[in-house]
This record gives sequence, structure tokens and C-alpha cells, in this order.
Amino acid sequence: MSVGFKAVHWNREKLIYDAILFAGVVLFITAFVGISYWIEPPKDLPAAIDVRIRAFGTCAFVMLTVILSIGPLARLNPWFRTILYNRRHFGVLTFAVALLHAWFMIEWYDAQGTLPNLLVELTTWSDYGKFIGFPFKVLGAIALLLLFLLAATSHDFWLAFLSPPIWKWLHMSLYAAYGLVVMHVALGIMQYDRNPLIPLLLATCFSTVAALHFVAGWRERSTDRARGSDGWIAVGAPGAIPDQGAVVVSASGGERIAVFRDGTEIGALSNVCAHQNGPIGEGRIVDGCVTCPWHGWQYRLSNGCAPPPFNEKLATYPVRVRNGIVEVSPHALPPGTPASIQASVG
Repeated sequence: MSVGFKAVHWNREKLIYDAILFAGVVLFITAFVGISYWIEPPKDLPAAIDVRIRAFGTCAFVMLTVILSIGPLARLNPWFRTILYNRRHFGVLTFAVALLHAWFMIEWYDAQGTLPNLLVELTTWSDYGKFIGFPFKVLGAIALLLLFLLAATSHDFWLAFLSPPIWKWLHMSLYAAYGLVVMHVALGIMQYDRNPLIPLLLATCFSTVAALHFVAGWRERSTDRARGSDGWIAVGAPGAIPDQGAVVVSASGGERIAVFRDGTEIGALSNVCAHQNGPIGEGRIVDGCVTCPWHGWQYRLSNGCAPPPFNEKLATYPVRVRNGIVEVSPHALPPGTPASIQASVG
């Protein structure tokens, strides 16, 4: 969270995260190239470049798979929320790896003196109606363009022009990019390289992403709570809400409410962060403030207000304890309205 637009302030956690991330990418690519050279040493420059194309392309695909898996994993297990908090760095690095993959492809054509053939491939319109022989490189190019847009708009500066809903809609195109990459591989290298590891990797990654989203969605639906005759939503006993954590419940229309507990204080806030619509309920209370797991924006549990000098506010919801059960009203109060209560946890 910032007043105006400031450079990213690196902390120890971010430095460690980025160091591990960069080291993992270097290790993956180095291992891929090393094993490829060991199995079949390249005979000429184009063959050596082809190894780089495959190494960087495979790495980018695996990174995209991990990025799309982080969200549901964080909903299934709080351990993954640290990775979620720094996910934008992961995305920018993925674009850089994918860009190098595309650059090496152009270098491969140039090394053979056939660079004009690339343009011919992309503009032979009759081939777009085929399955075998489809110009699969155009799918990769579109995916790369989407990744560029996501990387270029990852800075908070763009919120001033796009607004959180539009920004989130734009960044949902990551799923479209992933689908294009899957088709890029299926219509490309899988058509002429019969190595069984390629379809195995493709199927494993795609099914993992799909399965994680399905399981997380099914589990999220199970958080829907019973309602009393007056419409209040039952959350559970005070002790069932994790200390400095939250239980997320559903109101009418699919609206999510994050019910937090900080010791004996219980409060309910909108589950949508004012920054980039991040899931507040997946965060924790840090330094006395509810902290969004995406980018660390903070709000007071008592009234949903950001601490000074910031002025962002979240909608709050009335809470009460009835018959030993915490209940939350489905009707939001104006942003910044005090609504938390004190409740015995024993």
C-alpha cells in the first residue's frame, strides 16, 4: 500500500523469495540443457539453439502451471499464502523466460538463414484450417502478448487507470494464456516429437491445475453456513475461528464475508481488498491489522479502515454471539463503520 506511487520496498522475505525463485529457474534450465546434451549432444548450432528453445519453453510452461496452482493451494492450505503474497514477481519472471523462449526460436531460424520462412508460416492462411500443420507459433505469440500485458500492468500505477475490477478482469486472461500455451504444445512439438514425456507433462500440468481449482471450489462451497430465521449466518463457536485468522462465509448473491478473530475481538469485513480485489479472508492479522495476502494492504479489524496515513476502507458487517455461536449479518455496513465485538473464547 502506498501514498502515490513508490518503488517496491524490498524486505528480507521478498529477497529470499526472489532468490529461491531465480535459483529454481536457473537450476531447471541448467538441468534440462545438461540432460539433453548428455542424451544427444547437438551436432550443429541450430540443434544447440533448439535445446535452449525447449528448455526455456518447458520452464515457462511449468512456471505458468505453478502460478495457476498457487491460488487454489492457498485456499486449501495456509502454508502456500507466503507464495501467494509474492506471486506478481513469479509472473514477471515467467514472462521473461517465455520471451527468451521466443527469442531463441527467432535465433534458430536466423542460424539457418530461413528467417523469412517464419513470416510465410504465420501468413499462410489456408493452414489455419488444418489440425496437422496449424501455425502453432501464432498461439505462442498471442500467449506471450498476454503475458506481456500482465507483466506490464503488475505495478500499482495501473490501478489509477484501470480500477480494481478491470485490473482483475485483465489478469484473469492468464487462464486464456495458459490455454493457448497448451494448444501451442499440442499442435506444435507433440505433432513431430513422439517422446512420451511431452504429452505426459502436458496432461499432468493441465489436470493438476483443473483438479486444484475444482477441489478448492468445492471446499469453498462447503463454507456456506446455515442461516437463522432472521437471515444471520452461523459462523461457529468463537474458538472455531483461528486466532489472527479468518473463516470465510457466503452472503446472498455470492458475496464473501471474512470473519476474523484477534484474541477476544471478532469482526467481519468484505472479503475483497480495496487494492486489487485480493481475498482478504486468506490473509492474517499482522501488527494488529488484517493483512491482504496478495500485496500486504492492511485494515483495522474494528472498522475496516486502513491505518494512517492511508485512507482506504472496507465494508464491515454486524456480528453477534448467540447461544455460543458467532453469527454475522449478510447486510454490509458503510465502509469504515465500527462493527467488531468482544467475545469469550473459552
